Amino acid sequence: MKKFLIIRFSSIGDIVLTTPVVRCLKKHSADFEIHYLTKKSFKGILENNPYITKVHCIEKDVNEVIADLKKENFDFVFDLHNNLRSSQVKMKLGKPSAAFKKLNFKKWLLVNFKINKMPAVHVVDRYMQLLEPMGIKNDNKGLDYFIPEKDEINSNSLPASHQNARLNDAVGQGYIGFVIGAKHFTKQLPVEKIISICKKLNQPIILLGGKEDAARGAEIENAVGTNIYNACGIYNLNQSASIIKNATKIITHDTGLMHIAAAFKKEIISVWGNTVPAFGFTPYLPAPASKIVEVTGLSCRPCSKIGYDKCPKGHFKCMREIDENAF
Repeated sequence: MKKFLIIRFSSIGDIVLTTPVVRCLKKHSADFEIHYLTKKSFKGILENNPYITKVHCIEKDVNEVIADLKKENFDFVFDLHNNLRSSQVKMKLGKPSAAFKKLNFKKWLLVNFKINKMPAVHVVDRYMQLLEPMGIKNDNKGLDYFIPEKDEINSNSLPASHQNARLNDAVGQGYIGFVIGAKHFTKQLPVEKIISICKKLNQPIILLGGKEDAARGAEIENAVGTNIYNACGIYNLNQSASIIKNATKIITHDTGLMHIAAAFKKEIISVWGNTVPAFGFTPYLPAPASKIVEVTGLSCRPCSKIGYDKCPKGHFKCMREIDENAF
């Protein structure tokens, strides 16, 4: 038996993007035992993964778990976060390890000078490169997300207009999931833009997001009408994943739920504002299942590798000029 520790502390999408590493490593040998270290708030993403033996969690400090990790006597550590915390874990465990290269300098060049030296390789495939010395290759089965049975949403619990059985006399029409939230303002379409897009879609729509998106969702619902069900803040992450799993299509910003949708092989239309696909975090799906919608040719884009609370230039063209006919 060989034990491996995978480290990725956050966030939702980044953790989901590591799941091919977990699966391919576990399937390589029945004698491999896979452990995962993350933040406690993200445990629910991993605890139902059948390829993981144990999830170790921290709240603030890695010292909370070092004693327990040492008892496991790992053979190797895969550091997919590569920050100060993960370096502390590796140092204290003193085990052989490999770390993911974050290419921060190349990202800095792209953000500050619009010089693109990023490799044309998805971050998932860059994660998988760490397994190559073991002779482990990508199985090309995509991302994984496992929903516990208690969090599966019965379609009968949705409004009648959004149930999969019969909608507007069209059998099996189903609903579109529209992820209106994102961690940063500059990754989000303006409310008026979302309202206009939703009015053009001839299909029931479920709005998805956290409690912080509920007010925006209510504004959209009131403006569009019964075609909209505002589910923002109603469901937990796994329940939102269940809504996504049963949707016919997903429209989403560059956010964690986008990668969960990719895990369920959904048709995805992803909208990109201040961030750009060149960073390597697009939906891990082949075209045409994944469609990128963005405003190209802006001299200010990307303005950040993460996002801002407001547009640094004040005009917010990267979202305000999104083509509404692309949906």
